[in-house]
Amino acid sequence: MTITSRIFRSILIPVTVLAMLCAIAIEPLVAQIPKSTRRWIRVGSLQHFVSAYGTERAWNNVYYEGMIWPAEYKFTDTFVIKRAWVGVTDFTDENGVPWPYKATAFYRGEEYYRNTAMELRQVAKFEPPTVFVDGSNVTAIYAGQVDTVDANIKPDRIVTNVVRTDIGLTMTRRFMAFSQQYHDDYMIVEYTFENTGNTDADDEIELEEQTLTGLRMGNLTHHTASREAATVTKGRVTWGANQWQSIRGEDDNYANWLLGDPSGDSLRIAFTWMGQDHEMDISSIGAPDTKKRGRLTGSQHVGIGILHVDTDGADSTDNPRQPSTMGWNGNDNAPGMGAVDQTSMREAYDMLAGQMLKGETSRMDEQHMTNDMTPPNPLADAGGAATMLGYGPFDLAFGESIRIVEVIMAGGLSRQMNEQVGRTWKSGSAPFILPDNSTTDDKDEYKNQWVYTGADSLFKTMSLARRNYELGYDIPQPPQPPQIFSVNSGGDRISLSWLPADGVEGYPNFGGYRIYRAVSKTDTVYEAIFECGPDTDNPEIVHEYDDMTPIRGFSYYYYIVAFSDGSLNQTAANPHGQLESSRFYTQTTKPAYLRRPAGKALEDVRVVPNPYYINARGFHSRMMYYDLPDRIMFLNIPGKCTIRIFTERGDLIDTIEHTDGSGDEPWDSITKYRQVIVSGVYIAHIETPAGESIVRKFTVIR
Repeated sequence: MTITSRIFRSILIPVTVLAMLCAIAIEPLVAQIPKSTRRWIRVGSLQHFVSAYGTERAWNNVYYEGMIWPAEYKFTDTFVIKRAWVGVTDFTDENGVPWPYKATAFYRGEEYYRNTAMELRQVAKFEPPTVFVDGSNVTAIYAGQVDTVDANIKPDRIVTNVVRTDIGLTMTRRFMAFSQQYHDDYMIVEYTFENTGNTDADDEIELEEQTLTGLRMGNLTHHTASREAATVTKGRVTWGANQWQSIRGEDDNYANWLLGDPSGDSLRIAFTWMGQDHEMDISSIGAPDTKKRGRLTGSQHVGIGILHVDTDGADSTDNPRQPSTMGWNGNDNAPGMGAVDQTSMREAYDMLAGQMLKGETSRMDEQHMTNDMTPPNPLADAGGAATMLGYGPFDLAFGESIRIVEVIMAGGLSRQMNEQVGRTWKSGSAPFILPDNSTTDDKDEYKNQWVYTGADSLFKTMSLARRNYELGYDIPQPPQPPQIFSVNSGGDRISLSWLPADGVEGYPNFGGYRIYRAVSKTDTVYEAIFECGPDTDNPEIVHEYDDMTPIRGFSYYYYIVAFSDGSLNQTAANPHGQLESSRFYTQTTKPAYLRRPAGKALEDVRVVPNPYYINARGFHSRMMYYDLPDRIMFLNIPGKCTIRIFTERGDLIDTIEHTDGSGDEPWDSITKYRQVIVSGVYIAHIETPAGESIVRKFTVIR
């Protein structure tokens, strides 16, 4: 079979891709946009979204989403909400009303939002690949997230957000994400605050020539350990109630380091992780899953680093003594901005200046601060503690701007180490080996010390981000991934084929292709099963591969990468050697599996398992699909047929068009109305295109 027929079998790629590329090529006009608009960035191991109104709230009416790390695993969201403000002193609004203090908040709610979302668009460095599994486009869920393609940008993705505020300050945010394997667990966020005098969506300048005095800007960012950790600990973890806060480089520590003081701190960073929950009677740091093997589900450390802060509107050199406020505050104690009055304006401004709402300073020392809600904690905030960063004050003349560059990042133990440490903590025996190779007889100390190494990985990530920034984002790049990746289930093999990106195989550092595979689920360890390229066991560059090793009854997931030969990765930006394109461009989310040949006679059609005992599905599921226990299979069916499923009284509950030529068709016990079937007798009517048919009964027992 040719490469063309392999890729385009049972799919209409020309029409699908053409429509996709046409949509991407359209440049949006800059005008007021709905503040609810979002763009997801999904190219690296850290994945996050950007909202048009100028900051982000993660609640999607089901769970808190965002800041997903590591993104290759499920339920690893670590984000709750980010609130942001700007404030000035001695301000006169467009109606001539004087304000000793005037602040505005980047909130989504109508009662708070008095700003104007002008732009939100995502630019990609190259056209996003398209991935098909058995003819289904599994990348369709990302449609609409990329607005345009520009091969000249250095990051893989840039999301630009522009918001005009009611004080005449225009904020532009640029999120820059990288998929290169040493730089994919952070995003660099560049803020520009410009005194444009424009307070709304039109081009009229309402506050021309007004200087913004005492300008402060800041954000309160609330994280949580992970969505998974909330399921194995107290529910309060869901909204980050046990997050502990730490900072480095506060006061003059970073400034002194720049001046050559070895006792100073080379990092400006605030970070958070899950601490002890006082309501739990075990050591909850790292969120060990005690109901299973002890795997740590919440060892993530999430942080915000500072790369640059302008000295003032006329001086773009970095001010090492910024941010002026760096610490923590109560997330639910953020100042209310619904009422436009002097008290709320002063309260917001004072918070940006470092005054905690409970009357405590928001600055703290280098050691972690627990957010244990037990009295007499002065914060006593059920929403938990959040990282507080404040910048200023600045005096910004009309037309001047302030540029701030932050890094949002995540780090922590690998999944393998989470498994190993958690299992040893739950079932192991002393002595326990600590990260520095010393030992302890205390299993909680052992677990906690390993969790705390997440801070070290975070600092390493920050240092890589700083190198990237100092290099002007000119870091070594892997080759582009294949433009199209197709996976097709078969009777004795699973066939994979791909279409290379234009010109990629002619690049001087192109090394070849490598295929990875996982069994049974997507969020597990993937194994390299094939590679081709001059320095591999398969020196010829090919565009198809037949996986002959699958076992019937298992589901298989794949991704393909293009890799470099390492010759152009010889800079100080990261370790030398081969670089791979990101797995997230081509990873399949739908399973492929071995299929049976088409049945030769209708009399051979079977329904398996039958009867289907829901309560014993652990046994019955092993008959066909180990990892899909709700699946019922129609076996030995014609290669093309229609399967209609009825209740015993004759109600049609689902129709399946079987067209792939195999003898298998799965059904996950779900009706066409997305309802789980109840106990009872069901009738399957199988009909061929020629009109031949047969009926099979099967029973479901709950």
